[in-house]
Amino acid sequence: MAMLPRIPRLLQAVLTVAVIYGGFRLVFDAILGQPIPASLMTMYMFFIVAGVFMVFTFTEESAREMVVPIRALVEDPSRKPIRNLVFVLVPLAAGGLTYMKMLPSFEAPLELRSIHPAPPTTVELYGKRFDLLKLENPFRKLEKADPEKFRELVAEGGAVYIANCQYCHGDKLDGKGPYAAALNPVPLNFQDIGTIAQLQESYLFWRIATGGPGLPKEGAPWLSSMPVWQEFLEEDEIWKVILFLYDYTGHRPRSWGHE
Repeated sequence: MAMLPRIPRLLQAVLTVAVIYGGFRLVFDAILGQPIPASLMTMYMFFIVAGVFMVFTFTEESAREMVVPIRALVEDPSRKPIRNLVFVLVPLAAGGLTYMKMLPSFEAPLELRSIHPAPPTTVELYGKRFDLLKLENPFRKLEKADPEKFRELVAEGGAVYIANCQYCHGDKLDGKGPYAAALNPVPLNFQDIGTIAQLQESYLFWRIATGGPGLPKEGAPWLSSMPVWQEFLEEDEIWKVILFLYDYTGHRPRSWGHE
C-alpha cells in the first residue's frame, strides 16, 4: 500500500493558522451572529501566528525542517523560474493589499452607528434583572454620608481600573492606553465632556457589564472591542470603577432629575 506524501512542516503551520482563522469567523459570524472587529481579529491573529510558529520551531530539528522549502526555493537552481515568479508576485500582492486598505471609500455606511446608543429599559445582569430607569450607584450616597469611606471606594475602583481597563482607556482616562492604537474605533476618552459627563451611572454600569456584544442594533455592527466585564468583574467592582471614572475626570454623573 502506497504511503501518502508527508505534508511539509511549513505547510502544516500555514494550514493550522488558516483553520484557526476560519474557526474565529465561523464562531463570530455564523454562530454568534456578531462580526468581530477587524482590529481585534488582527490582534488575535498576530498572537496566534506567533504562537503557532513558536510551537512548530520548538526544537532545532523542527526549525530546520520548517525552512527546508524556503531554502530549496532560494538555493535550488532548477527552481529559478518559480523563485522569480514568487519574488514578483509577493511584493505585488503586499502592495495591492496595502493600496486597498488605504484607499478611501466615498460610499455612505449601510447604517448609522450611535456612539452612545439608547439603553434598554431593563437588563438582566449577574443573574438578576435591573431597571435602568431607577438604578443608582449604591455607593454614591456615601460621597456625603461618609466621605472617608467614599474615598476608600474610589481608590478601590482605581485599582480595578488600572488592573483591567487602562490598557485601552489609558492611565489618564484619555483613551490612549498601550492597546488603543490597535483598536478601531479607538477607546472612549473619559476626559472629554461629551462622554461620561453626558451619561447616568446606570448607563455606564450597563455598558461596562455587557461590553461590545451587548450593544443594541443602533450600535451595530459590533465595533467595540470591550469585553463583557460581568464575566470578569464583580457587580460592586464595576460600581467602584464608575466612582473612580467620575472622580478622576472631575465630571459629575448625569441624573434623571436634572436633564
